[in-house]
Amino acid sequence: MASIKIERLNHTIQEEISIILMTEVKDEDIKFVTITGCDVTSDYSFAKVYFTVLDPTKKDSTLEALNGAASFIRGKLSERIEIRHTPELKFVYDTSIEYGEHIESIIDKIHEEK
Repeated sequence: MASIKIERLNHTIQEEISIILMTEVKDEDIKFVTITGCDVTSDYSFAKVYFTVLDPTKKDSTLEALNGAASFIRGKLSERIEIRHTPELKFVYDTSIEYGEHIESIIDKIHEEK
């Protein structure tokens, strides 16, 4: 279980990256990305940032664009958050929404069979 300080940092990073993507990034491919979560390591050196997109066909191109813009986003993040070392960002596509929809369809099938 992560400490309260890390949980707070996770939430802050998630909010700030969302704002940076909406307001400061000029790449149209990543402007409409939803940041769903963030996991910072205990030594604050790395952060996995989870995201989703509305169009699943653009998942790979968006992932490539986000990881390409990671250094720019990290620089903007360091200006907004007061921590000694801003973690390196690695963007990861969040499959939990797709998994939830899959489970929901299975439950619907079970109810239809009854």
